[in-house]
Amino acid sequence: MALKVIENVRVSPATKSSDQSANSFTLPLTFFELRWIKFHPNQRVIFYRLTESSSSQTFHSHILPNLKLSLSLVLRYYLPLAGRLTWDPQHPKPSIIVSEHDTVSLTVAETDADFSFLSSNGLRPATLFHPLVPELEISDDSATLLSVQITLFPNQGFCIGIASHHSVNDGTTSAMFIKSWAHICRSQEHTEFPLLPKDLTPTFDRTVINIPSGLEFKLIEFLSSKDSGDFKTLKPPPLDEVSPDVVRATVELTSEDIEKLRARVKNESELELHLSAFVIAYAYSWTCAVKARGGNPNRPVRFTYTADFRSRLDPPLPATYFGSCVFPIGWLQYEARAFLKEDGFTKAVEILSESVKILGSKGIESLFEDYVQRAKNSIPDAQAGSVAGSTRLAINRTDFGWGRPVKTEFVSIDRSEAFSMLERRDDSGGVEIGVCLKKGEMNTFLSLFKDGLSD
Repeated sequence: MALKVIENVRVSPATKSSDQSANSFTLPLTFFELRWIKFHPNQRVIFYRLTESSSSQTFHSHILPNLKLSLSLVLRYYLPLAGRLTWDPQHPKPSIIVSEHDTVSLTVAETDADFSFLSSNGLRPATLFHPLVPELEISDDSATLLSVQITLFPNQGFCIGIASHHSVNDGTTSAMFIKSWAHICRSQEHTEFPLLPKDLTPTFDRTVINIPSGLEFKLIEFLSSKDSGDFKTLKPPPLDEVSPDVVRATVELTSEDIEKLRARVKNESELELHLSAFVIAYAYSWTCAVKARGGNPNRPVRFTYTADFRSRLDPPLPATYFGSCVFPIGWLQYEARAFLKEDGFTKAVEILSESVKILGSKGIESLFEDYVQRAKNSIPDAQAGSVAGSTRLAINRTDFGWGRPVKTEFVSIDRSEAFSMLERRDDSGGVEIGVCLKKGEMNTFLSLFKDGLSD
């Protein structure tokens, strides 16, 4: 596919004449954010179809200017996203530095790619999505936190590509920002400076995080012990190129599918289980992925997930807390045979259920110690699974004023063995799962996924 960059601009947070110039401040990273400072950016792309009444001409005359203006307006509320993550060698940890003249990079592009093909559920080469998402500017001591790209598919649709830094953009913060941008985009024609509703207005107070003293130091000590290079660099480790053989597909579990799988587990297990849609969907997808890989049944496999601690701390954080407040849970390591048997799905549910239930009985210090121990004992070449996104954040329903998206893709999952999970667009109880695998494995995965629902 060909992609032509039309313009690169810097978008400044909007200001009022009454604003004071005190838009310079520092946000120190918290325990939860330090875990993610060297992770590669989250990259997602949201596809919107142009209707018959919104042609390419309308895109340039109306849609694009509204997106640009509303981005500037929403950054007024989300100033840290225009700032930079910096690490002074004299300081023990990085901080977010917000300065008066900070901006966010916005790229506008046009492509000849097939919009319907890229936004479908079927097999698509993973590499086709890379030109649709921007990069962050990252050096040893400084990193941008947000970058945006808007790409037009003439007379078909457009997409919004977003790259965000892992350290301060967990799923909740990212979703809150995108929904705030959409809210302002829909509202800006009625007022010069639209207000955000309370549930979308971020709070920046970090003193509300109550964790045991010294836990940050322990985390930094652990992370530095695993870093073979210069720990005090913000550059993530190099990544291998994504193979042309890696393809992307989307599978779905309807609310009826989830109920059927839930009933199967209840019939096969004698345990009292936590049978949320997340546990069911992740266990089912993971089991299909392990079976699709095949190979030695004694080979190691490991799957993990992240838990949001906003409501799990004492006292709990505001739901609108800005920043990352997630921590990896699990590193659940087994032999593949555990999931290759006929009851492999039920086994995966039991494992995940027990892990989720433990979250309610252990504090963050104990969970951190568990994480360190499992990470130290992990086998590097194990088949590993993880999850990006959430079924609770309603990203698939984000309307900027021209209708709901036709598709949302987490581009960055093609660089690791991760699934993405979102709510289905038209099914409040259903789950949409993004998968990236080598084509041979993907065909097997899709067959297993479909056949398992017809049992």
